[in-house]
Amino acid sequence: FFLRELGAGDRDRVESQLAAPALHALFHARFLNRGIHPSMVALKTNLPDEQATLALGAAVGRALEPGLVLYLSGALGAGTTTLARGLLRELGHQGAVKSPTYTLVEVYEVSRLHLHHFDFYRFQDPREWIDAGFRDSFNGRTVSLVEWPEKAAGQLPPADLQIDLGLLTTGRSAELTSRTLAGQECLARIEGRPNTSS
Repeated sequence: FFLRELGAGDRDRVESQLAAPALHALFHARFLNRGIHPSMVALKTNLPDEQATLALGAAVGRALEPGLVLYLSGALGAGTTTLARGLLRELGHQGAVKSPTYTLVEVYEVSRLHLHHFDFYRFQDPREWIDAGFRDSFNGRTVSLVEWPEKAAGQLPPADLQIDLGLLTTGRSAELTSRTLAGQECLARIEGRPNTSS
């Protein structure tokens, strides 16, 4: 379902090497020397319909751990709210899932997680994030799902996992990129592969 992208022409060779845990050090040495940090690994896929977007959201939901920061980016109509709905349904939320465009944040206590779903579309200046008093929400325990993170650029804590949705002629595209070790571990859980980061 997902295509793991590590670098042009290297995917098959690297994946076979990752199958052997003893070669983990080789992976780090080889890719760090080439400027590809192991925490910046991406999954790419096409989402032909709403069900596929919900399924991706569910896969992300299953992989979440407390404290993760996820950036969710995409043009209007790219499916960010649909993905968030799939994620929250997977965690057991039964009610409606709406984009917090006007409230700025919706708070959920689902499964074992406290999740804050932010939407900064209406911000005119990144400093509005400070004025809104959201700093305490990014506390290492709460999962923060942030739509339109670029509207608070320079103020937000960095993402562990970046999710980018794009519009295609039919359907949508999705790219998930890890930005930290925690994001890399989350990405491994989404793929359903053994974690090779430790």
